[in-house]
Amino acid sequence: MNDTIFHPAAHEGWLKRYYFIRAAFSITWIIAVLAIAPSSAAASAVLLVAYPAWDAVANLIDSRRSGGLAANRTQLLNVVVSFAVALALAVTWPDMHGALGVFGAWAILSGLLQFGTAVRRWKSHGAQWAMAVSGAQSALAGTFFIYQAQLPTMPSIVSLAGYAGFGAFYFLASALSLSADGWRRKRS
Repeated sequence: MNDTIFHPAAHEGWLKRYYFIRAAFSITWIIAVLAIAPSSAAASAVLLVAYPAWDAVANLIDSRRSGGLAANRTQLLNVVVSFAVALALAVTWPDMHGALGVFGAWAILSGLLQFGTAVRRWKSHGAQWAMAVSGAQSALAGTFFIYQAQLPTMPSIVSLAGYAGFGAFYFLASALSLSADGWRRKRS
């Protein structure tokens, strides 16, 4: 087992770094989507598959730093679902209607699992309100993506940039919230 499990301050430090890394990835992904994807179908495909694949890898790494997959069932499910969706997106491409529907279903499932992880962590670390709100908002956005996939207008990967933007915001808010909680504890 990892020593960070037994040292709450070290684990909180990990969570802050983790949330900052997740925010940075989302911001980088948005920039790539806006700059490259409109002119390259191949880049769009890679970026579309990369988003849930990164989510799976990030949840796997975080769960290992947080007691393992057996102790973090919501993250275990998120890893499995996110890898499966990355594969489904690769198979569904270039049917953007189908891909958006798959992405929407993933946003719902991963959002609910993120919400569950945030609620569990709230008890031990606090400052998880942004992750809980992000998970709930992801589920709502997923519902909208599924609806949007049914419309006759051809969707674009660019329409997912806002979703990633909110994710970046919530990861950044979580990192800053944990930082603020740590500063408050040190001052008292």
